[in-house]
Amino acid sequence: MLLRIAEQASVLLWASLLVLAAAVSGPLASLPRSMISLQPRWTTVFSGERVNLTCSGFHFHAPEKIKWYRWYSGKRFPRETPGNTLEVRDSGQYRCQAQNSLPSKPVHLLFSPASFIFQAPQSVFEGDELVLRCKKRGEERLAAVKYMWNREVIFNSSKSVDLLIPQASLNNSGCYQCIGFLKNDHVLKTSFTNILIQELFARPKLKVTASQPAEGNSVNLSCNTQLALERPDTQLRFAFFRDPGVLLSNWSASPELQITAIWREDSGSYWCGAETVSRGIHKRSFPLQVDVQRIPVSGVFLEIQPQGSQAVEGEMLILVCFVAEGTGNTTFSWHREDTRESLGQKSQRSQRAELEVPVIRESHEGGYYCTADNGYGLIQSEAVNVTVRSTPEKIKGHVAAGTTGGTLSFLLVVALLFYCWHQRKPGDGSLGDTTRRPLTLGPGESLYPTCPAPVELQLVYRNVHLKERDPVYSEVQVIQPGEEGEGNTFRTSLEDQHASTVYSEVKTQIQDDSTGKVSSKDEDTMEGYKVVLLL
Repeated sequence: MLLRIAEQASVLLWASLLVLAAAVSGPLASLPRSMISLQPRWTTVFSGERVNLTCSGFHFHAPEKIKWYRWYSGKRFPRETPGNTLEVRDSGQYRCQAQNSLPSKPVHLLFSPASFIFQAPQSVFEGDELVLRCKKRGEERLAAVKYMWNREVIFNSSKSVDLLIPQASLNNSGCYQCIGFLKNDHVLKTSFTNILIQELFARPKLKVTASQPAEGNSVNLSCNTQLALERPDTQLRFAFFRDPGVLLSNWSASPELQITAIWREDSGSYWCGAETVSRGIHKRSFPLQVDVQRIPVSGVFLEIQPQGSQAVEGEMLILVCFVAEGTGNTTFSWHREDTRESLGQKSQRSQRAELEVPVIRESHEGGYYCTADNGYGLIQSEAVNVTVRSTPEKIKGHVAAGTTGGTLSFLLVVALLFYCWHQRKPGDGSLGDTTRRPLTLGPGESLYPTCPAPVELQLVYRNVHLKERDPVYSEVQVIQPGEEGEGNTFRTSLEDQHASTVYSEVKTQIQDDSTGKVSSKDEDTMEGYKVVLLL
């Protein structure tokens, strides 16, 4: 009873010292803690035996002095040793303190006068090998032994052997007792011994920079835990998860993870795991809910590329749809304003999208607009009017084609007249005659047996700037003369060697000075006027 009271008093004293040390700011708050190890490792031994205490856990390899404290029956017995080892043979609570170090946790030693004892190590951490021993004093051996845990038999052996737990866990904490059997059926029992398996590291706790981040933002995750002061060199590795079972990172020594861009579909329950590299101790944090917030689409507008609303026929036109704000997958759609028909649609995680019209035509002129929607409602842009202009090459080609065609027609007529002029013969009724000779017709023949119906005079050529008094020939007929002494006949082909050409009407273009328009004026009527054309 007195021993328990003394132990409680010592605990209160050291607790007050630790609180005082924690309240002190500066280097003292970061000092290491001294630790005591035992050899042999048992906290209960027979009276008369000896135990070596070693003070360690400080940064100095050869401390000058170590302070030792023993409490027993309410009394304090300090000692000081030049080295870090102290041999003891008395029951009590022991602590050590090296220079520039905090006091160690207490170690309770019992030198028992009993003949049968239960032996356990001083401190056990999860993952450690746990050895328990039932030991009898004297030379007589035990015939059998039972190990009890929380009043239940956990091990029963016909021999006196140790109980080995290869890898202790927190579940192995509890109240232990030994029951020994002698050959004469005499039964020995130890007192109950409470064994507390200590945590090697605390359960990790997941932290996030924001539990309701906006889409597209980065989020930092950290998996925080604390190693036992007695095991500062234990190596841990970490991993991050999202339910259901999504691995966000491989196991690594880093307790942090950065998600560069988080999206709505990344919402869910997050947790992290921490485990030892060699001991196989694994712990996971409590889940943490992360709800990613989506920003609705706003500020939709349409842009034409190349810049401006005028496109060149035959070239590519690009319609670019932008949104000023909006996150997540956005569905873009392009439309003509007059028909509202959809020209195309794209769904992508972006604030801009393009629609290409490979070859633009005049029929593509008109107003265009686009829409965007990321799940919060469709937003429409203002319409942009697109005009299409022809390329300079095409315009030149049209003008050149018209000019060439008109010029060739004009040159053909001039060449024809020039040729006919040089083929005229005097006295044959050609243009060189000063008098007109009537054609001799055969019986029943007419002067114009195959004459077509009168037609309205038309310009022979177009797209040509006519000069004043340029001739225009509206109708050409070919006449084949008959044999000598016979009436002349008309043919519509130029198969024979000699032929005559009759121009039924000749007009010239006269520029009207007052209006700038072109008008026509009859110059001469050449009905029956023959021109000999040799072919």
